[in-house]
Amino acid sequence: MSELGIGRQRQADIYLGALSGARRSVPVDPARLEEAASKRMSPEAFAYIAGGAGLEETIRVNRDAFDRLRIVPRVLRDVSTRDTSVELFGRRLPGPFLLAPIGVLEMAHREADLAVARAAAAKGVPMIFSNQASVPMERCAESMGTGPRWFQLYWSTSNELVESLVGRAEACGCAAIVVTLDTTLLGWRTRDLDLAYLPFLRGKGIAQYTSDPVFRRLVDQADEGPTNRPRPTLAGLSALFQLTRAYPGSFLANIRSPRPRTAVRQFLEIYSRPSLTWEDLPFLRERTKLPILLKGVLHPEDARRAVDGGVDGLVVSNHGGRQIDGEIATVDALPAIVEAVDRQVPILLDSGVRGGADAFKAVALGASAVLIGRPYAYGLAIAGERGVRDVLQNFLADFDLTMGLAGCASIDEISAESLAAGG
Repeated sequence: MSELGIGRQRQADIYLGALSGARRSVPVDPARLEEAASKRMSPEAFAYIAGGAGLEETIRVNRDAFDRLRIVPRVLRDVSTRDTSVELFGRRLPGPFLLAPIGVLEMAHREADLAVARAAAAKGVPMIFSNQASVPMERCAESMGTGPRWFQLYWSTSNELVESLVGRAEACGCAAIVVTLDTTLLGWRTRDLDLAYLPFLRGKGIAQYTSDPVFRRLVDQADEGPTNRPRPTLAGLSALFQLTRAYPGSFLANIRSPRPRTAVRQFLEIYSRPSLTWEDLPFLRERTKLPILLKGVLHPEDARRAVDGGVDGLVVSNHGGRQIDGEIATVDALPAIVEAVDRQVPILLDSGVRGGADAFKAVALGASAVLIGRPYAYGLAIAGERGVRDVLQNFLADFDLTMGLAGCASIDEISAESLAAGG
């Protein structure tokens, strides 16, 4: 890194690059980033990534909660050299950022998770592989080299499949398992419902399953289902075509086989377990030595119980507003959870993060790091790997400059005293 620091170097690259005719791959402004991405994606793809539950009030309150917090700078402090790095589970990271797990990235760009994995590795930012990925975790891990990666787990109704997915995550170098708890049922997502579009029915976003030996055996054992099918329609034929193309193997073999349709039906039957309880967690603890984090924790009592039960970390998340309309904002939930666990484990924050100042505020309230979600998916849609890389550079630069301008030379100097409640 240049002596300018992350933030000033990024500014110089942009301004000086413009003089030489270089064009930025993505807009810097979050609103313009989203708008540009919407023009690159199909209506179904944009609805799936940008949409939320119900009236989308939770998406709004996530932002409102950040907006109510005001940074109070301190002056006449030497911030000429700044250290934005953090340590999580024994690994030093360039900043308090990870890439949140986002499923079905093939809807944003043809290179999907692979492009994101390469961009994340290039910047040293951990990517949390999605359980609903478009590319198997092994291929993504191979493309990352030694780059940091974690794995998100949706707890299936098949414990054998859970064990297989976790074993694969360990084998391909994932450093932690993030169990997502807020999606045991699919939220009432109005944009998707109005378009009557669920990507999984077209074989999208199930690559972790179709590449898994346990899942493939379950498909082999499954009944093919009713042989009496409704009269074909154009919409039905289009969905079948997409499903056949998405499934591993040759198109001609898949079109003659019921296997792709059986795999989708099997996925829908087992992908998530609404009956999951605290009593199930020891099963996972007994099968992996990796740190286990619970994602979707918003109540301090749940946080306290998780830590008492031996969980290694928490992700305060409302799934980006995609699950419950009118849910508590994550940054509003954060202080009580920090107090409840008394910093015994790392606490990450997800949902609503749109810039470096948001990350600063979360760290000030006790978060160890934040997860970037929709913005990197928008960068992917606009410019593939380069778009994701530039989004990450912008977040890191914004955080570095915000930290310095607030009078903090390192993460350790950011505290609740750096904030005040706004109007």
